[in-house]
Amino acid sequence: MFKYFISLQWKSFFRSASLGKGLALKILMFFFGIYMIVSLILAGSGLFFLLQKIFPGADPLLKLSEFMPYWLLTELFIRYFMQKLPVMEVKPLLALPIKKSTITHYILGRSGLSFYNFMGLFLFVPFAIVLLVQGYPFLNVGFWLLSVVFLVLMVNYINFIINKNDKALIILAVILIALYTLEYFTILPITSYGGKIFYAFYEYQSLFIIPLSLSFLAYLINYRFLRKKIFLDASLGKKTKKAITSDLAWTKHFGSIAPFLQLDLRMIWRNKRTKTQVFLSLAMILYGLVFYTMDDFALTSSMMVFAGIFITGIFLANFGQFVPAWDSAYYSMLMSQNIPLRKYLESKAGLISFSVVIMFLLSIPYVYFGWQALAINFSAALYNLGVNIPVILLFGSLNKKRIDLDKSAFSNMQGMGAAQFLVIIPLLGLPVVVFALLKFLTSFEVGLMAMASLGLLGFVLRKRLLDGITELYRKKKYGMIAGFKEKNS
Repeated sequence: MFKYFISLQWKSFFRSASLGKGLALKILMFFFGIYMIVSLILAGSGLFFLLQKIFPGADPLLKLSEFMPYWLLTELFIRYFMQKLPVMEVKPLLALPIKKSTITHYILGRSGLSFYNFMGLFLFVPFAIVLLVQGYPFLNVGFWLLSVVFLVLMVNYINFIINKNDKALIILAVILIALYTLEYFTILPITSYGGKIFYAFYEYQSLFIIPLSLSFLAYLINYRFLRKKIFLDASLGKKTKKAITSDLAWTKHFGSIAPFLQLDLRMIWRNKRTKTQVFLSLAMILYGLVFYTMDDFALTSSMMVFAGIFITGIFLANFGQFVPAWDSAYYSMLMSQNIPLRKYLESKAGLISFSVVIMFLLSIPYVYFGWQALAINFSAALYNLGVNIPVILLFGSLNKKRIDLDKSAFSNMQGMGAAQFLVIIPLLGLPVVVFALLKFLTSFEVGLMAMASLGLLGFVLRKRLLDGITELYRKKKYGMIAGFKEKNS
């Protein structure tokens, strides 16, 4: 029966109207997968010697075991965003003499064969081979590796359980931050305790029954959950869950653009892809630590300006580059109503401006590294508000590709086109070039003043700029509507 299911999905892929796009994407992902496999194998082969060099005199396997709790939680965190759960068209099969249990086992079996499950093996199998070469007992290493395999499967099926739960991401992030905080302030030696637990899988072979049982339990919970959902009329019943939402009354203070702001805010909160953009933008506030803690870059270097533009404008780039494709599902309806296109664009600009202000306020603690950090982020925020917002809206007029909001932002090329790649040049490159040139000719302070002045000039010319952009959207309206109707674009 499993062979029959595989045959059906194979035919579905090759008979699809979007075969060309799907095949090209599969080929691209194949080469990317080969690159990842080679990288992981090389990393696993050298991991033993790297740990030996970093921790001289310590057992590399014990040191690796100390980081295993973080690895499990981080992998689960990454899988929540990136791993696509196996999907097959179940309803037509339910009218056939096929057991529901068979369908359920097939779905879960496909999940167990996910590429993400093999990624860990490409890292740990070479590491285990090196352990054997270094004289570690074969039986101990074998059962340790077997325990790792079952832990990977456990993470896979736990992700299957929580993937539809919006609170899961926040819970995982809080756990990760809490563990790191406890370890950093030496309140609780997480790595030490974790190392003893995971190292025990090597010392006592019989303990592999624990990860085996946990992976089986996760599989069983998934099976019972899915088995109860596989019915022809499962989607016919109306949900009776009480909707708890806000009327967003505070947006009324923004006047005529308030209705559009309300639509955007509800869209962001109710859809996975837009909500992911918000979480990613908030997480990117920590991106500055990559630069501020490096001795290679001075606080007055051009790379710090790049970091400032990126930090304060991350939501601007992630969300703004897909305007108006976020509304592609109902864009034709919007354009057929008595809705001023100018107000529509003003609402997008207002929402993005609010995000820039929030990201700047969150970046203020970077003043700890010096007043230059605060000055750079302030100038970058002004530049984003005055220049980059009109630029991102201008490039939005080139968007003609539909976006399905219920799909994850990761490994999802929907809405991507040449405009999304070209807009990066003026967004991030132009302010860095302006600053670097003026700093070379004059001084650091003059470079920042030029960026801030360009931002203020953008505010002064905002009305004229939006008028021109609105007229451009109006000319391209019908082409955008036609493009958004193509569901396989």
